[in-house]
Amino acid sequence: IDLRSLTLLGSALGIGIGVGLQDIAKNFGSGLVLRFERAVQVGDFIEIDQHRGVVERIGARSITVRTLDNISVLVPNANLIGSQVRNWDHGHPLTRLHLTVGVAYGSDPQQVKSALLQAAQEHENVLTKPMPDVYFKSFGDSSIEFDLMVWIRSPTLQLKIRSDLYYRMEEILRERGITIPFPQQDVHVRSGELPITLSPEVIEALKGLSGDRE
Repeated sequence: IDLRSLTLLGSALGIGIGVGLQDIAKNFGSGLVLRFERAVQVGDFIEIDQHRGVVERIGARSITVRTLDNISVLVPNANLIGSQVRNWDHGHPLTRLHLTVGVAYGSDPQQVKSALLQAAQEHENVLTKPMPDVYFKSFGDSSIEFDLMVWIRSPTLQLKIRSDLYYRMEEILRERGITIPFPQQDVHVRSGELPITLSPEVIEALKGLSGDRE
């Protein structure tokens, strides 16, 4: 038996086991940090690595996140420590939504503000304190833009609430004769004449071609 081959094999196995144990130890240590800091807890609505959902379990190696599509995603604990995590329930459950709406130029800004506030006040999940508010955001390329800001208490319902508000805002704006324009660009074309000078040889060649066609 070649002992040198066994030594190389043992070294390779040792390196592989060491790397695996290193990842396990890293995730285990991150799990301890999460439990002591309590930055993420079971029941919190979080967003990490393009996944958004409710934390169902915090284990020694990973956490389980139940997404809005009812899919369980296992996220290593080290990812929560080493990357940015958005937690809507950390400290308080209140969340503010921003809804941008663009209307056609010439619309009455006060009428637009009144329509957006009406849609917000009619929704049962929009809080009255803090009150909804509308800000004149900017003059866009093809529309004037407004920003409706509302506060909600259920972060898991934010997609549904946002959709409901957009449906209702479009309906109220249409009833009041306020249009939402589509992006457009104006192209101005100037007509003119360009002086073109042809050599006698080219003119003779063109005459010959026209004569052949006849």
